[in-house]
Amino acid sequence: MSDITLLVFGVDPPPRLDRIAGRARIVLSDEASLPRLLPAADALLVWDFTSDAVRAAWPGGGPRPGWVHTASAGVDRLLCPELVASDTVVTNARGVFEQPIAEYVAGLVIAMAKDFPGTWELQRQRRWQHRETMRLAGTRALVVGSGPIGRAITRTLTALGVRAELVGRTERADDPEFGRVHGAAALPGLLPEADWVVCAAPLTEDTRAMFDAAAFARMKPEGRFINVGRGPLVVEEDLVDAVLARSIAGAALDVFESEPLPSGSRVWDVPGLLVSPHMSGDTVGWRDDLAEQFMDNFERWVAGEPLLNVVDKKLGYVPVS
Repeated sequence: MSDITLLVFGVDPPPRLDRIAGRARIVLSDEASLPRLLPAADALLVWDFTSDAVRAAWPGGGPRPGWVHTASAGVDRLLCPELVASDTVVTNARGVFEQPIAEYVAGLVIAMAKDFPGTWELQRQRRWQHRETMRLAGTRALVVGSGPIGRAITRTLTALGVRAELVGRTERADDPEFGRVHGAAALPGLLPEADWVVCAAPLTEDTRAMFDAAAFARMKPEGRFINVGRGPLVVEEDLVDAVLARSIAGAALDVFESEPLPSGSRVWDVPGLLVSPHMSGDTVGWRDDLAEQFMDNFERWVAGEPLLNVVDKKLGYVPVS
């Protein structure tokens, strides 16, 4: 048995770590045991990436793991000032969720353009009501977030004939794939032209609540909003008000400020606002993909090779090269 101790936080269901068995001492932990077990761990796998427990436990006393891997794209629920300031390397699950989320967004766009929700409701009522729907090709999409997920969304929407533009933290006039990436400062001026506004940005202090009443007021009445990034990127009450007032045509949320979405939330009851339970990236076999990705990085870590998907802890995401 190796003297490497791998601490796995979140064990329901536990990851399949077949290649590591016998090469490391694998210790499973939950929120109650995490603070006690952290000091003895060489590496930490954050399998339950919906919990804030690591962020809460990290500032405690004793040594800390030299490597933390989270089975998620976002790291906002993980990072705390003490972890950011430490020498610990943080990696994420970049590469697993991009295309599934892009397909999910494309499905939402098609469903809203072709009024599938209306068709299902009319079928439920046994009503034969002919309608005309939107032609998707030629519409304009604004994808906010120029990381791998935003890029996959832009690529997929473009394949559907949508004129998709990408917004990132800083402007790039020579992007190798899309030519131009708009900077965040350009967002207010771009919103009025978009038929689809897709939020796929990381959650940072700069992006928190970036979609508020002022942002929705800039969108055109025919525009629709989709969030597959992080819930706190959106002021949910402002979005509810915008959809109810018909200042925008509709919305779809896969992420929320509080998850699970409380049963008493107004969001549930808004006509034209589709709610899904943070599932846009979760396809059949996704947990196995996450485990395989971690084990590949574990091989690199043991061999002293550079790790993949290293997060810039100050930025809060893996920089796009």
